[in-house]
Amino acid sequence: MEELALEYHSRYRGKIGIALKAPVRSYDDFAIWYTPGVAEPARAIEINRERVYEYTNRGNTVAIITDGTRVLGLGDVGPEAALPVMEGKAMLFKYLGGVDAFPICVATRDADEIVNLVKWLAPSFGGVNLEDIASPKCYYVLDRLKQELSIPVWHDDQQGTALVILAGLKNALKLAGKKLSEVKIALIGAGAANINVARYIQIAGANWGNMVMVDSKGILNESREDLKSIAEKWAMCMRTNREGISGGIKDAMRGADVCIALSKPGPGVIKKEWVADMADDAIVFACANPVPEIMPWDAKDAGARIVATGRSDFPNQVNNSLGFPAVFRGALDVHATRITDEMCIAAADAIANYAEAKGLSEDYIIPRMEEREMYVREAMAVAKKAEEQGVAARVITDDVLEAEIREKILRYSISCAHNHEYRDETEG
Repeated sequence: MEELALEYHSRYRGKIGIALKAPVRSYDDFAIWYTPGVAEPARAIEINRERVYEYTNRGNTVAIITDGTRVLGLGDVGPEAALPVMEGKAMLFKYLGGVDAFPICVATRDADEIVNLVKWLAPSFGGVNLEDIASPKCYYVLDRLKQELSIPVWHDDQQGTALVILAGLKNALKLAGKKLSEVKIALIGAGAANINVARYIQIAGANWGNMVMVDSKGILNESREDLKSIAEKWAMCMRTNREGISGGIKDAMRGADVCIALSKPGPGVIKKEWVADMADDAIVFACANPVPEIMPWDAKDAGARIVATGRSDFPNQVNNSLGFPAVFRGALDVHATRITDEMCIAAADAIANYAEAKGLSEDYIIPRMEEREMYVREAMAVAKKAEEQGVAARVITDDVLEAEIREKILRYSISCAHNHEYRDETEG
């Protein structure tokens, strides 16, 4: 796989490019598309800024912003090394959601500089996807941009991860016959992803006191005065762990119904005997990439009933690609001014409901990436929630909205497959 990845990336010189939407039948057409004709839409937009969505592609564009400080399981690799990952993200945006996304890997690690850069670029984009920015800087960047921009901004490592895990957890609990409001949950890892997982599962009905979170130095509790200067972690110290448990991963998992691990690549981060100490019908989400904290077969051997990972070669892949393409599709198509927590919860519900309707099993708690209809339903749920919350600048009938969403999502998967076949033939 490693050799193929290098060979293919080298062959295509990356994964994305720019294609023309408008026809060019002759050079005379540039009098329409460029000068002098292009002056007319420019004048119209100057008079009414909202018409930029009518005369340009802004309403279908997302900027993928990273400083390369926390890339996948690779860590701080820098902006150049982050570029192939961001190109892959752009590829998924297009293939799964019909969204034109552009990787922007920045040569600064200063949070205020990143915020200013995004604000300067914002007139060209309909939305912003923050990606692989280290914690705690990512919180500050997200909060500033959400407050200061009137387009959707989200951090996929927070909101995207959390909504997809919530979707899978809801269905896993249905199979296990347990209630979210009652289960004890061990959260292994206290970075941006798991802190937002804790927030979302609490919004969905989990009890703060029933959660126990672990970072690299141990369980979060009120005695962890070393965390007082880190607002997000200290909030978890104060909210979670009602029993005041201390210790490490083993102690957090003892008697837990659910383990959600978003820590460092394994295997061996979570041991079989710790899974064996969990409650009956335990649920284990081992989501580190590229190697989960514990291999699925080891977790199963230790007594876990349901196991999910972030990998496509194991059952129950919990992957952000089930979230961000459809979330942005729905937000962009109603010209949402922000992406709210409620919109993300609606996305999670749509994902979970789609899988449940198809038939849940211990190896199918969440849809697979190729299930295209799920993206349509998820995008619709996000768009409708935006309308309901009054953050949608464009309100249209459900029939028209669904037709637009379906056409955009399905069109690009077909066109991308055709382009691949054509290119293989011409380059072969």
